[in-house]
Amino acid sequence: MRERLATILAALTVIGCSRVPLDRFIFFPDAFVPDPPAGVEERWITAEDGVRLHAWYAPPPQAAPVLVWSHGNGGNIAGREEVLLALRARGLGVLAYDYRGYGRSGGRPTEAGVYRDGEAAYDSERARGTPATRIVCFGESLGGAVSIRLASERPCAGVALVSTFTTLGDVARTHYGPLAVLAGTRFDSVGRIGKLAVPVFIAHGDRDEIVPFALGERLFAAAPEPKRFLRVAGAHHNDVFGSRGLLDAIADFARGAIAAAQAGGRIPSG
Repeated sequence: MRERLATILAALTVIGCSRVPLDRFIFFPDAFVPDPPAGVEERWITAEDGVRLHAWYAPPPQAAPVLVWSHGNGGNIAGREEVLLALRARGLGVLAYDYRGYGRSGGRPTEAGVYRDGEAAYDSERARGTPATRIVCFGESLGGAVSIRLASERPCAGVALVSTFTTLGDVARTHYGPLAVLAGTRFDSVGRIGKLAVPVFIAHGDRDEIVPFALGERLFAAAPEPKRFLRVAGAHHNDVFGSRGLLDAIADFARGAIAAAQAGGRIPSG
């Protein structure tokens, strides 16, 4: 799955003088999803507004962390199959769901809709008996914005973010200057992250050509303690998960976050 934020930025130059909705330049779904790999379950989730969402679930070992994974703006869950399996191999459970309009999920994506989808994925895992103290909201790129929003609305043990921006407008401003005003206040992660009351992990490639490394640093600066930042040396936007040590760092963070949540006996209600 390749991120297509660069296409969003180019689109801003077109829609500034038109009535074309920006959503069609933000979301780039791929409809084809093969059967899940061996050992991974297929799940169906119903969002609050009735939209059916498709998901893959890698069951965790007993009492291990479960990542509720919000992917980026392009492709679908199948594009990160290798990463899902690698996280499972590190002892984590993973619920990877497709936003509305992606893969086999119904509906059409919007900012409000993908936020609703994140909540539905989380709620489905809680309904199956996983306590909030074992859930880590995990997001990459645009999915990081979804994860931050989710953690502000639902209790969890921690938030892990990879290649996530401050706001969509900041990404646009980096590439197109004053045209960034057309992005408005969409996906305002920097405005929400400071309100979180759980541990935060942020990783960002220092050669990211789509979401500049400096935006990852700014997002981290706005996050509350406890927090950890991982500079992924040499990594670009679309190859960051291939970097040695990143998945180990995510797994270590998730285990530490749930240990802290369980030791404390309670976590913020979101």
